[in-house]
Amino acid sequence: MTGEFEHRHGFPPGTNRVRPADQDDQAAARTLVQVTPTPADLATFYESIGYVTWADVGSGYFLDPAGDVLMRLQEHGAVDVGTDQKAHGLVIGSKGGGLIYVAGPDGAVYRTRTASLDEPELNKVADDLRQFLELLERSLTRFNADGDPGHL
Repeated sequence: MTGEFEHRHGFPPGTNRVRPADQDDQAAARTLVQVTPTPADLATFYESIGYVTWADVGSGYFLDPAGDVLMRLQEHGAVDVGTDQKAHGLVIGSKGGGLIYVAGPDGAVYRTRTASLDEPELNKVADDLRQFLELLERSLTRFNADGDPGHL
């Protein structure tokens, strides 16, 4: 992806990385599971993956480290993802431009319609983390092929 990036876009590539989880990430993931209902696939993800930064795929895709998710939860609380009832989700990352990804307690992944979490309006983008990661992979593949990551 980075080989043709500068030629295609006119500036050098930024950071694009999937970092394995270290001991601090794993400890934060365990704490997250203890303090709030956390989807099992998200807990499993954080046992292996520290964070994902694809700064140069479209406007960027970012999956935050478990420690950041935990800190945001402690400082700002959970995000209401329910319609009829209050279902609380965790902010797990963002898309460049400020749109935010939220994992619901049932594992579904949502994206905000705006860059704000004040009374958020959310669209469901995946039924679970696995599907969300598959969509991210498709975005990367599509971006490599034609420079357009799609609309995840």
